Amino acid sequence: MTIPGRGLHGHVLDTLGPAITAGEFPPGSVLRTDELSQRFDVSRSVMREAVRVLESMHLVESRRRVGVIVRPTAEWNVYDPQVIRWRLAGADRPRQLRSLTVLRSAIEPVAAGMAAKNATPEQCAELTECVLGMVANSRGHKLEGYLIHDVAFHRVILTASGNEMFARLGDVVAEVLTGRTAHRVMFADPDPAAVTLHVQVAEAVREGDAERAEHLTREITEGALQELDILAP
Repeated sequence: MTIPGRGLHGHVLDTLGPAITAGEFPPGSVLRTDELSQRFDVSRSVMREAVRVLESMHLVESRRRVGVIVRPTAEWNVYDPQVIRWRLAGADRPRQLRSLTVLRSAIEPVAAGMAAKNATPEQCAELTECVLGMVANSRGHKLEGYLIHDVAFHRVILTASGNEMFARLGDVVAEVLTGRTAHRVMFADPDPAAVTLHVQVAEAVREGDAERAEHLTREITEGALQELDILAP
């Protein structure tokens, strides 16, 4: 979910959320709303709003006469983009990156194969535009520019698959790619072979070659896992 606004409760979430996901408040910990209000110097209403957002992520639950309880990790909404962002910012980053990249390797190749069958001419044109942007930003330490086009590319692939469940994973993949860049789990310039593979996937989708699109995308995700072995062992 997207956190509404970035006011006072946003400030609370930016501190409390990462603390919970990093294990500073282990599952079962009891958080007192009054104490938290004093700690963050915010009103109870602001604190309650922050808690409601954390509850929507299944990170905590409120119990009358007890307080706010940190829920077990297995109950967290691990697909929530904000939860992903917080976890990637913590010490558990390597494991989280690997878990998410394995998820990508299971979904994206299949999505690419389906995109080759279902993509509209407009979506094919979008993919071409994305890979042109990736190529243009693939050298000269332009990772931020490269990221914009990389994220857009993978969103189009997931959407063009025609499967609404795959399409909803666009935000998850965006957080993985953004987290790799933000936390420098990337080479200074993207692997040229990976850039070429993206270009070839766009071509395969445009040509309607589902088998090739799936195979090439699997190479991309396998390459991403190999990079993690080097950069985030």
